[in-house]
Amino acid sequence: MLLASFAIIAGLIILVWSADKFVLGAAATAKQLGMSPLLIGMTIVSLGTSAPEIFVSATASLQGSGVLAIGNAIGSNIANMGLVLGITALIAPLPIQSRMLKKELPILFIVTLVAGFALLNLSIDLIDSIVMFICLAITIVWLFRGSEDQEGIAGMDEEEAEELNSMTRSKAIIWLLVGLVALMFSAQILVWGAVEVARNFGISELIIGLTIIAIGTSLPELAASITSALKGHHDIAIGNVVGSNIFNLLAVMPIPGLIATTVIDQEVLYRDYGTMLLLTLFLIAFIFMFRAKGRVGRSAGSLLLLGYFSYLSLLVYQA
Repeated sequence: MLLASFAIIAGLIILVWSADKFVLGAAATAKQLGMSPLLIGMTIVSLGTSAPEIFVSATASLQGSGVLAIGNAIGSNIANMGLVLGITALIAPLPIQSRMLKKELPILFIVTLVAGFALLNLSIDLIDSIVMFICLAITIVWLFRGSEDQEGIAGMDEEEAEELNSMTRSKAIIWLLVGLVALMFSAQILVWGAVEVARNFGISELIIGLTIIAIGTSLPELAASITSALKGHHDIAIGNVVGSNIFNLLAVMPIPGLIATTVIDQEVLYRDYGTMLLLTLFLIAFIFMFRAKGRVGRSAGSLLLLGYFSYLSLLVYQA
């Protein structure tokens, strides 16, 4: 039991560190090979923010714990909106970008509905996974269109972009490989520890995925958003969370269906997906309500945080 708890802690720490190095190495390698900054931001960096969830979900699915993988995807989105944006908005009001109102938010809403339709039959199968991956490809293309005039690398702050630009090809490849190996290793020990803890305490793997794993895999977004807010570069916080949530639903949640049909309980649809949908609608409503002011303030952040802890309380009560 002690070993399993240590595996979770160590797995989360290595996972967060390795995801950052993997994204940096992959982006720098792509840049060395001539890929444009825009394309790097829209593909490698955007997908890279979901790297912890992707590797954990793939590992869990291969080990026969597909429900944990689905819980990880949904729970990460709930944590991103309630915990990450809630805390960040309390530190500093979050600027609203006009592009987000026209592109990212409508896409997030549509993608959330698509995920709901996939879960309606209380399972994720191969057809569901294929449809969601097709939607992922369409989403990337749609986000790419009309963004040709964008400068810099989307999803990266100035310091990260500077480090990327100064990185040599050999160093980029080394970080890419080190990050990839560490991601696979940390995902393995994290999933093993989570499953062992769940069995010892008689808690479902779903609850572990929705709480411990979801919060852990959301730590990169939380750390990046808080750091950016403290430095005054918090203008990308909402965009990062919205982008991460889109990719969690289209690139993470379908993974179990590629390996085997994963059956879920009704509570996943009504309680967990319902909470995610509700927080998504709240976030969209807050952004449209405060678009005249140009920022989401502390009151909205407090409500998002309250909603998240209310959800956690419900999980603890039912568990």
